[in-house]
Amino acid sequence: MRLVLISDTHSRHQAVAPLPEGDVLVHAGDMTGRGSLDEISAFMDWFAAQPHPHKVLIAGNHDFAFEHSPEAAESLVPSGVTYLRDSGCVIDGVRFWGSPWQPWFHDWAFNLERGDALAEKWALIPKDVQVLVTHGPPHGFLDTVAWPRGARVGCEALAARIPSLGALRVHVFGHIHEAHGVEVAGGVTYVNACVCDLGYAPANAPVCVDL
Repeated sequence: MRLVLISDTHSRHQAVAPLPEGDVLVHAGDMTGRGSLDEISAFMDWFAAQPHPHKVLIAGNHDFAFEHSPEAAESLVPSGVTYLRDSGCVIDGVRFWGSPWQPWFHDWAFNLERGDALAEKWALIPKDVQVLVTHGPPHGFLDTVAWPRGARVGCEALAARIPSLGALRVHVFGHIHEAHGVEVAGGVTYVNACVCDLGYAPANAPVCVDL
């Protein structure tokens, strides 16, 4: 199974095409700039038209409508696209789980305070998940910001949950644009799949991971 991983396209998705070929196209949130239903609809038209046999996505902190008007937003998800919100799916025997939450960041969507509130969300992740999709990174993995220079802003509670996920193979996320890249540790491939750079220009290529 080839995963094609993207995140943080911020309504600049047209600049990403053509995407690499693969079996599952995964978007780890921030499909829009301001989270309007019109932006979501335009993104879904593009996402659904991609040739990958399976498509999975979560919302991110810019995708306000998925938190504030979930019924309206989720009604825009077309057939053939799987939207995950603290939920999972199985594709060709591989178990996926997706969650949009991240540590509080200004007053954007899907914010929770660090500590117990986030730990409760990560406790929902099944121990047999193989591909984990979150919007924000775990602390210590591809979570370094430009300012304050060198600071790590990933979620400590998420990092604490990962060692108990014994089947985990891939963890894909975004949110921290300047930390785009791939890191392998403890048998897990961590991918910050942000397409947009710190200036919100679509500068980074999708990442492909073979299972």
